[in-house]
Amino acid sequence: MSGMPTVRLEPYEIALIRGGPRAAVTVAVLDLHLRGAVGAARAGTMRTSGPVSGQELPPLTRAVHAALYRSAGMRQLLARPGVRSALAEARGHLTADGLLRSFPAGRTRTARRSLKQWRERNPLPADRTGLSARDTLLAVALYGDRALTVLAPRFAREAGLTGRGGTTEHDVPRSSCGGGGFTCGSV
Repeated sequence: MSGMPTVRLEPYEIALIRGGPRAAVTVAVLDLHLRGAVGAARAGTMRTSGPVSGQELPPLTRAVHAALYRSAGMRQLLARPGVRSALAEARGHLTADGLLRSFPAGRTRTARRSLKQWRERNPLPADRTGLSARDTLLAVALYGDRALTVLAPRFAREAGLTGRGGTTEHDVPRSSCGGGGFTCGSV
């Protein structure tokens, strides 16, 4: 299909294209939650709840797990060096693949077309019935809060991912932290 990237992207990379760092980290946190490795802590924070078993973790997911050595809200998590580094690396790969621009910061035309085509092929699910973990992550990557509140409402609310102060609905921002045109603390 023309306009679609030729590389297979991780759901958090699709989220990074759609909504920036906060959206990408939200998908990584949900990935860890679905694996039983992250849970909600005190109001609006997250923490590791166990080791991650199974296959190798994607880079951002691995960085988020390591960064949650102590409870953190999304703002603190986005500011932790390992997460910032993994986000910068992902932005670099997406820029090299022609999906993000450095200046002016934002999605490329190819990325906008790709997002539209991914959404056409993967409509917003009504519930989690029959969805694999990857399908759940892809839905949240493509639809943000709308999918998160349908597919993981309790965790999203308790971990501060949605509701008061939490959202993945910001578009690709224009200011910078660590390069790549994203705001780390407010997106």
